[in-house]
Amino acid sequence: MTPIETTAGKIRADHALTVENLTKDFGDKHVLGGLDLTVQPGEFVCIVGPSGAGKTTLLRCLSGLMGPTAGTVKYGDRNVDRPLADIAVVFQDYRGSLMPWMRVWDNVAFPLQSNGVRKQERRERAVRALESVGLGDVADQYPWQLSGGMQQRVAIARALAYDAPILLMDEPFGSVDAQTRFELEDLIRQLRTDLGLTITLVTHDIDEAVYLSDRVVVVAGTPTRVIDEIPVDLGAERDQIGTKASPRFGELRSRVMREIIDPRFRDERTEKTDA
Repeated sequence: MTPIETTAGKIRADHALTVENLTKDFGDKHVLGGLDLTVQPGEFVCIVGPSGAGKTTLLRCLSGLMGPTAGTVKYGDRNVDRPLADIAVVFQDYRGSLMPWMRVWDNVAFPLQSNGVRKQERRERAVRALESVGLGDVADQYPWQLSGGMQQRVAIARALAYDAPILLMDEPFGSVDAQTRFELEDLIRQLRTDLGLTITLVTHDIDEAVYLSDRVVVVAGTPTRVIDEIPVDLGAERDQIGTKASPRFGELRSRVMREIIDPRFRDERTEKTDA
């Protein structure tokens, strides 16, 4: 895959994103309980766990879209208690997030209005972001004229237009077919390399988590906490066929799967984190 052409250059984060003793309750329901996590500048971290474990809640707390009941989320010495310009978010439901009556470039540029960015600069940043995801030639089309995979690329471009060094992604490829998913996985890895992004991605797909990340964070328990952090030592250069066929990929995949689906192993890990 050839490097992505971009005029933005590197936008590497200056600080780590840190979570300390994060607790989130919804009434009597305790979702997150004393969760700790650090994402270093330039790191790609995938978060996995059983269904209903509160992964999306964690991501919303990381983004500042949802406040914790207790504990802190910080970017450097700043509390992330509201959305910050340094943190962009891509959600799973790209169809619901794109406005069909707006052209593609305007969908990408529109959120920049709230940041006080002038119209000409909004357009320039939108076109630059679309070029970064391979959609420079569809800027004047409408979302409904594009395939599902292309629409998700638009959603990614909208996040890139902020020039934010940190990108949070919630099941971003869950609504597309398998081939498109592979293409988008490789795209986001390329963007991470070319732009110097720090990425935290929530996924239910264990193969995706191992393939994409530098580290897989497994969350589980009631309430949810981090039960394991698994370094992924597959090298910087990866491909969908060779990497996923390697014995080491299989070992890592099996370890993550065991921690998610085997309740005995999961309970044992949870007890260790409580000790």
